[in-house]
Amino acid sequence: MTKTLLIKNARVLVTMDDERREIAGGAVYIRDNVIEQVGRSADLPQQADEIIDAANHVVMPGLVNTHHHMYQSLTRVIPAAQNGELFNWLTNLYPIWANLTPEMVNVSTLAAMSELILSGCTTSSDHLYIYPNGCKLDDSIEAAGKIGMRFHAARGSMSVGQSKGGLPPDRVVEEEGAILKDTQRLIETYHDAGRYAMQRIVVAPCSPFSVSRDLMKEAAALARNFGVSLHTHLAENANDIAYSREKFNMTPAEYAEDCGWVGHDVWHAHCVQLDDDGIYMFGRTGTGIAHCPCSNMRLASGIAPVRKMLDSGVPVGLGVDGCASNDSGHMMGEVRQAMLLQRVGFGPDAMTARQALEMATLGGAKVLNRDDIGALKPGMAADIAMFKLDTIGFAGALHDPVAALVFCTPPNVSHSIINGKVVVRDGVLCTIDLPVVIERHNALAHQLAQAAR
Repeated sequence: MTKTLLIKNARVLVTMDDERREIAGGAVYIRDNVIEQVGRSADLPQQADEIIDAANHVVMPGLVNTHHHMYQSLTRVIPAAQNGELFNWLTNLYPIWANLTPEMVNVSTLAAMSELILSGCTTSSDHLYIYPNGCKLDDSIEAAGKIGMRFHAARGSMSVGQSKGGLPPDRVVEEEGAILKDTQRLIETYHDAGRYAMQRIVVAPCSPFSVSRDLMKEAAALARNFGVSLHTHLAENANDIAYSREKFNMTPAEYAEDCGWVGHDVWHAHCVQLDDDGIYMFGRTGTGIAHCPCSNMRLASGIAPVRKMLDSGVPVGLGVDGCASNDSGHMMGEVRQAMLLQRVGFGPDAMTARQALEMATLGGAKVLNRDDIGALKPGMAADIAMFKLDTIGFAGALHDPVAALVFCTPPNVSHSIINGKVVVRDGVLCTIDLPVVIERHNALAHQLAQAAR
């Protein structure tokens, strides 16, 4: 039996369609999990099984988060890791993460996804690359199903420990044969290649400084054999560049190409220090980038040249990155920071509010290799974020309500619809008991910190 949902009377409906229409008094008519009609409220059906009045709201496509490490929500603001650059930050945190448990992975995923959903995000990737004490990616996947988030679960891995010249301690790395075997298991068990899929698996060795060249190449072959996407970290900071030149006698972009890690089915996190040749190559091959401005600032990695990337045809989406290098998981906050940081780096007209929103919607969809999310138009997945305008954060900013979402205080949603289901109603998550999750999450965070002492 089908179910219909009508969202009507929006102050502005941001479609992100081919014409980038913004419809005053707009409406969206949904049947089950798919958008059936978009237009002025007066022109759409007036009846549905459920009607949501969006008066005094901006209604827009749900935001797409292309890079995260959700387990890190357990180690926010760890004192020893507050002020270091990437490699220092990692070496202080690896010993703590070595004590993760399956429950910690599950609960931290629920907490991180809650923060994302409340900030307007409806689809997220997560890059889990450390698996101590029986932890599995299944622990994250179970949480995503429970909360109702569209999820690209990236099976990360580390195989080169300190004894082999890598950065992570030997006790948190895995054997490469076991990594590939488990990755295949996950694809065969969980991956949904169909349109409107709620669950996809990504092949995601962690970084050039924590896995071997062989694993990079074999991972690419595995992914392409099964038709799934590839993801890793690349060119994050100056030390990352130096490591690549010393170990491989290549730039990170040259190394990625050498390993087969370019193409529309690949996206790399950060690329802060990607050179012009690398940017051109990524544009030519359709290789995507997850831009994580807050984390890049937090770790003093630099300002990614996103304006140049976009002008070169590189697909760019936004990512909040891990909760211990951002300490926030607010997608609309990331949109704001992306706009502001490009202006600091490249001039006041380097990025507009609408360009930043486009990166967070259509850009993220393209980076994840999807054409069924990121816009409100017939045939697209019913993933929608609604933001209430009569709040103090927007007072005096309604000359341009769409730009206000980015320029003003980052808002939380009043309603969120994911796959046609209302997941947030009147600012409250409907699918889980969030106060209970927060209480357990804080207890586990304390337990994890204590275990490392």
